Amino acid sequence: MTGGEPALLLALLLNHGQEVLYIPGRLVNRACDGYRGEGKTDARDAYVIADQARMRRDLRPIRPGDETAVELKLLTGRRADLVEDRTRVVNRLRGTLLSMFPALERALDVTNTGPLRLLTGYQTPAAIRRAGVTRLTKWLANRKVRNARSLADAALQAAERQHTAIPGEKTIAKLVHTLAEEVMALNEQISEMDKLIEGRFREHELADIVTSVPGVGAVLGAEFLAAVGGSLDDFDSPDALAAFAGVAPAPRDSGKVSGHLHRPVTYHRRLQRVFYTSALVSVCCDPNSRKFYDRKRAEGKKHVQAVLALARRRVNVLWALIRDRRHYQVTPPVTTAA
Repeated sequence: MTGGEPALLLALLLNHGQEVLYIPGRLVNRACDGYRGEGKTDARDAYVIADQARMRRDLRPIRPGDETAVELKLLTGRRADLVEDRTRVVNRLRGTLLSMFPALERALDVTNTGPLRLLTGYQTPAAIRRAGVTRLTKWLANRKVRNARSLADAALQAAERQHTAIPGEKTIAKLVHTLAEEVMALNEQISEMDKLIEGRFREHELADIVTSVPGVGAVLGAEFLAAVGGSLDDFDSPDALAAFAGVAPAPRDSGKVSGHLHRPVTYHRRLQRVFYTSALVSVCCDPNSRKFYDRKRAEGKKHVQAVLALARRRVNVLWALIRDRRHYQVTPPVTTAA
């Protein structure tokens, strides 16, 4: 573990000049099969970890990150927890609404503020029909909901398609009201967290360089800096960074089969998401990325494969930008030979 509970112990070791290596749990579990004994004890695990740290030369050392990178790691981790909580509550809201009012569940996107605001006041078909379009539109407009009229029309059309009340409708309506308020509260927390992340991210010396790359905003840029520790000192080449991010395929040869590539087993999941998501966005806003993507598709690659290839290429681009301390340009600067 590189954070959380052992943070104080790691800081103590690093402050006293001790070398600390990171050994993934998967590696330890697989290595245990090669040692004597079958029982799992703390002493045996400690022996395996120590022996692997002594023998292996491919383990990444843990170095103290800069203050901004540490804070960004904490903030982005908290944001990821909030997003997971929101996804869980949204799914529960959809399931609850589907059991009572399936037509409204199909008509509304409960991830948006307007439909959520509607569900805090009206949940059942009968209540929406009694309110009518005019009253419902006025109610939504008073709460500053955009496109109040179209939302009210959609809700009323859904209500007209269902005239049957199910048992326990009142209780289900209360649950829908509560879940909608929970989603709105989580949206506000995520919005506040995004502001904190952006403010702290902009203070880093590499912030402008990272966000100059198309498709990389403040949140993805903060996750990138948090994953690499605020600098690229731990990676001696773009290939090492690509392997760490999981966008460089690893070979899997056996017998007469060679050149077979597959997704690496060990990689940084959140860093891979940064490069993949930014590559996906850049296809729509950057002509260079779009040209590269179209070329890969013309070569017969599927959509995901083409985006991963673009993500791998963007690792090289970002590496060069940080190395040279310059911003991304659609047309690269022309260098003249002396």
